[in-house]
Amino acid sequence: ASGRTLSGQTTEAFWNSVAHAKPISVGLNCALGASELRPYLEELSNKASTHVSAHPNAGLPNEFGEYDELPSQTAKVIEEFAQSGFLNIVGGCCGTTPGHIEAIAKAVAGYAPRQIPDIPKACRLSGLEPFTIDRSSLFVNVGERTNITGSAKFARLIREDNYTDALEVALQQVEAGAQIIDINMDEGMLDSKKAMVTFLNLIAGEPDISRVPIMIDSSKWEVIEAGLKCIQGKGIVNSISMKEGVEQFIHHAKLCKRYGAAVVVMAFDEAGQADTEARKKEICKRSYDILVNEVGFPPEDIIFDPNIFAVATGIEEHNNYAVDFINACAYIRDELPYALSSGGVSNVSFSFRGNNPVREAIHSVFLLYAIRAGLTMGIVNAGQLEIYDQI
Repeated sequence: ASGRTLSGQTTEAFWNSVAHAKPISVGLNCALGASELRPYLEELSNKASTHVSAHPNAGLPNEFGEYDELPSQTAKVIEEFAQSGFLNIVGGCCGTTPGHIEAIAKAVAGYAPRQIPDIPKACRLSGLEPFTIDRSSLFVNVGERTNITGSAKFARLIREDNYTDALEVALQQVEAGAQIIDINMDEGMLDSKKAMVTFLNLIAGEPDISRVPIMIDSSKWEVIEAGLKCIQGKGIVNSISMKEGVEQFIHHAKLCKRYGAAVVVMAFDEAGQADTEARKKEICKRSYDILVNEVGFPPEDIIFDPNIFAVATGIEEHNNYAVDFINACAYIRDELPYALSSGGVSNVSFSFRGNNPVREAIHSVFLLYAIRAGLTMGIVNAGQLEIYDQI
């Protein structure tokens, strides 16, 4: 009745979680009866790029556990589903009898099956709720405080096995406006894989946190894969790259595709990280071509990170790093169809560590220009961004 599956997902969030498998059909069954199923079936029919089925109960059971809804009653409701163009496959669940199935078959016989809609390309993520990003979306805040390298407090809580307070950090990020949360457990003193699995399994029991998509962030593939096996929705892998060669890059991309995750692709190849604008463009283009043409990866699920490096380090060739990143974002937007862009924003001000007012001002100014150039999302502390006009 709440409009969610038993595990808490909305209809669209569930579809986003399974769409990568390219199923022959996706459907809803059981529920509280056909009439209560209708709004969710309509939503699925509008969102799914495959056939849709419905197998409703014959209403709700009475106090003896028996079903009173007559075949004619069930069939009447389902006829309207067919008339509205919601169905490709239909049947019955609890309480339906051969009589119900016969009445349903007769009721829908005169209607054409549902036409599969043409769904526009977009990065369609989900936690318990759906989250769609396309080229017209507003900037997406990815919460960074559940990243051991981004928060000393979070790192201490995980080291102390204080997962109760660590979950509070995640909740604060969502409440502060993070639409995705980045979770990273990479630290030498930790069993990162165990910490990632423990934390993700705990998040699954906290609907106020798990309603948003998860970004699984690690430099170790085994940690990423363990995380992908825990999350219910469609999340993001952060990250894969050509750092260890094209073969490994393709291998990881195929696995991400199989698990149904979007990917952050670092501008990194066998020769190292891309620092200049030219290198950023070159590596992003090469990665895009391999992913789309060789792996068959959906371009709308590719998120490039063209590397945000610190400015004002005292080394002259570092002075243009911020501009180089901003220009690379515009290139991705204009030249790599459907691909998105992201970056770890706090890196840009690293030379000013210890001076938070200056760092926060730099982040806001940098973001203003990067977003204008097409930056889709950034890993930021959602609660600590200054308003540009107030700096």
